[in-house]
Amino acid sequence: MDALMLARWQFGITTVYHFFFVPLTLGLSLLVAIFQTAYVRTDSDTYKRMTQFWGKLFLINFAMGVVTGIVQEFQFGMNWSEYSRFVGDIFGAPLAIEALLAFFLESTFVGVWIFGWGRLNKGLHLASIWLVVIGSNISAFWILIANSFMQQPVGYTLRNGRAEMTDFGALLTNSNLWMQFPHVFTAGVVTASFFVIGISAWHLLRKKGDIDLFRKSASIAMATAMIATVLVALVGHAQSQHMVKTQPMKIASAEALWDTESPASFSLFTIGDETANKDVFSIKIPTLLSILAYNSTTGEVKGINNLQAEYEKTYGPGDYVPPVWVVYWSFRSMVGSGTLMILLSLYGLYLVMSGKLTARSWYLKLMLFAIALPYIANTAGWMMTEIGRQPWIVFGVMTTEKGVSTSVGAESVLISLVIFTLLYGALAVVDVYLLAKYARDGASAKPGNPEEADLVGAY
Repeated sequence: MDALMLARWQFGITTVYHFFFVPLTLGLSLLVAIFQTAYVRTDSDTYKRMTQFWGKLFLINFAMGVVTGIVQEFQFGMNWSEYSRFVGDIFGAPLAIEALLAFFLESTFVGVWIFGWGRLNKGLHLASIWLVVIGSNISAFWILIANSFMQQPVGYTLRNGRAEMTDFGALLTNSNLWMQFPHVFTAGVVTASFFVIGISAWHLLRKKGDIDLFRKSASIAMATAMIATVLVALVGHAQSQHMVKTQPMKIASAEALWDTESPASFSLFTIGDETANKDVFSIKIPTLLSILAYNSTTGEVKGINNLQAEYEKTYGPGDYVPPVWVVYWSFRSMVGSGTLMILLSLYGLYLVMSGKLTARSWYLKLMLFAIALPYIANTAGWMMTEIGRQPWIVFGVMTTEKGVSTSVGAESVLISLVIFTLLYGALAVVDVYLLAKYARDGASAKPGNPEEADLVGAY
């Protein structure tokens, strides 16, 4: 394996691992803020203990996300130095703003929230956690500005062998950004909701400890899960329609659509031959892909073979087809997990509203394992988004092979790849241990202030 392939593997492994923590941070900070708001409004000690308990798990996840995210910056400067040199004028600006504005806001008020129990009045302390929520999501917003430029480059000009920013406003109004950000935010809420429901289900099954706390936690999380899963689907649908216009090769690969069709069929199951670029076996629903792409029974969806020929005319000779099987099955893993989460949250909300949640032990057991579903969907969605863009690192402007460093050899990348993989594996063990430990311990049934030392220890 050469330096390019090793660098791609390293970035893929570290980013997938980092993205385990990001959606939960975005969503769980919001749920903790909702629980604390309920506490401030009602002065209920149950809501106070809910805030404390879920706050501990949020802090563990937040700390791990910060640690794993730092590595990403170093890779841009080392393994992908040619990419950074080429687009640094554009790519670096939103990342710098994210660090100086959003991350500092987020991390500062996390500290205020941890040490503010019993020192700040309720209103100010509540404001600190809401500022954490705002900071976390602003952080995601600025990172997605940078990523959206890679997906749909805007506001730049090529000068002196580099892409230079000419319109910062165009980055902020990039249509890809306004499809991506709502999808990431709602996916974060789904992740946190299923996380809260799953852990609450475990305690409700045991029928020990603070049952009222976990019943209320599950009820609130079930409502947010129902709303967020539907929103994820709706935003994802709009995102796919946008993709048909801006990255047609990605959507063609996601459907294993080899040749242009009008109207186009939706693939339920396809086994393809990527060497010959044709189907070996497929089950398709006629016209459905055109309906999904255009909200109409008519509409042309371009195929892989046609787009390859079109791209060769536009960009010159080359292979412009991503690994179709990866994109195809990533898309189905994401959509399949999302559909299952909608059904589970819909039925769960019915159980909550009818007062039968604790009586359905089979459902509670199922929801414990369902914690994995949003993680599968998030990872599969990220893989489809990034791998489906290949061979471009900046779509239509720079190929991935041209972005890799020319001075970092394969051996150096291999050594750092092995070290990062082992280190992240060790951190994964620590993270799972801490989350499981605090989740099993439950919340203190004693009234009064949360134990600050416990929160600091969790962090």
